[in-house]
Amino acid sequence: MANIKEFMTKDHRDCDDTFAAMEQKANSEGIAAAKALYEQMAEEMEHHFQMEERVLFPTFEEKTGMTQGPTQMMRMEHSQMRQLIKEIGEAVENDDKERFFGLTETMMIMLQQHNMKEEQMLYTMVQQHLEADSDQIMMMMESMITEK
Repeated sequence: MANIKEFMTKDHRDCDDTFAAMEQKANSEGIAAAKALYEQMAEEMEHHFQMEERVLFPTFEEKTGMTQGPTQMMRMEHSQMRQLIKEIGEAVENDDKERFFGLTETMMIMLQQHNMKEEQMLYTMVQQHLEADSDQIMMMMESMITEK
């Protein structure tokens, strides 16, 4: 099995791929045509956030005692991205092309910055501190059911 950093980075790529497919479909076929991909993207992103917030971050914080550091910042960014995802969904429902592409551009910039921080800093720290339990942690995250 991969390590936590590889596992979570791959999940970022999967989410990014769905996001890009949604944008491409909206661009080529219209916003309404991208609705199913929007729903898939929203579900994948929420699952990723919850893997971190319900399993990875609490385990890391418990092990290191660091609760006011990078995990707190990532949770704040998750909250901001959840709001953007909701607003993108509203743009899809209203078939508002201008709003949709404005919001997805903002989301793409946030995602790139967020993912870079996690992949270059946080996941490295997590891997160092949780190496011994990484297989169990990845299994817990993989089997997790996303809460609505």
